[in-house]
Amino acid sequence: MRIEELTPKAVEIRRGIIEAVYSGQSGHPGGSLSVADILTVLYFHEMNINEKAPKWEDRDRLVLSKGHCSPALYSCLANRGFFPVEDLKTFRNIDSYLQGHPDMKKIPGVDMTTGSLGQGLSAAVGMAIAGKMDNKDYRVYCVLGDGEIEEGQVWEAAMSAKKYKLDNLCVVVDNNNLQIDGTIEEVMSPYPIDEKFRSFGFEIIKIDGHNMQEIIDAFDVAKNIKEKPVCIIAKTIKGKGVSFMENQVGWHGKAPNEEQYKQAMQELLV
Repeated sequence: MRIEELTPKAVEIRRGIIEAVYSGQSGHPGGSLSVADILTVLYFHEMNINEKAPKWEDRDRLVLSKGHCSPALYSCLANRGFFPVEDLKTFRNIDSYLQGHPDMKKIPGVDMTTGSLGQGLSAAVGMAIAGKMDNKDYRVYCVLGDGEIEEGQVWEAAMSAKKYKLDNLCVVVDNNNLQIDGTIEEVMSPYPIDEKFRSFGFEIIKIDGHNMQEIIDAFDVAKNIKEKPVCIIAKTIKGKGVSFMENQVGWHGKAPNEEQYKQAMQELLV
């Protein structure tokens, strides 16, 4: 997909996020909206995937470690054709396969079951090591929340990524600066994020996580880094695209009411 097509596609993805969370009257819109542009670039421009063959052996892999932001992932998968867009309205319904957190056994296109924060990078490292061992060319992408990197397991996995020279691994930190209890500085500051990942042996790229060209360029640069993993630190806005949700920690895990839903969908017209 060309860059001029990605921005309206990201708006479409955001509409899917709001539709899902409103329909389920449960979910996490804030972080889903902040990561929407990054996932749009990955699923519609960057990753080598085939919606008609979700388990294709040579596909690129994505691990959404911040699994509570499943509405963003589901909206991308649905719009890419892995399952019907209409199914987003069943989100978190007791009879739906679209659970609150991604399930690789039930949802086409989901590469890793996630939701328990801090574990996704370990799985992504394992996938990247497997790719090296099998002489495969696929790449592995892992999306982390900035609050999530307060988890110690993230850094154990980061050490392994450097040790095994995983240049087929690209980590993206969605740095929206808010987690469920407040700003990440207030809760348990992981700053400076760039210096921490650099000290663990990663190549660092810093971008505006809502600038399509910067996102595309970062992934292009990452593919050409050899002998070590890459960490893209994307500065984002929680709730991006919906005025009353932007930078509001209260929208970390709350569904809009009918009036808020209508306003959000009106603001997200392509």
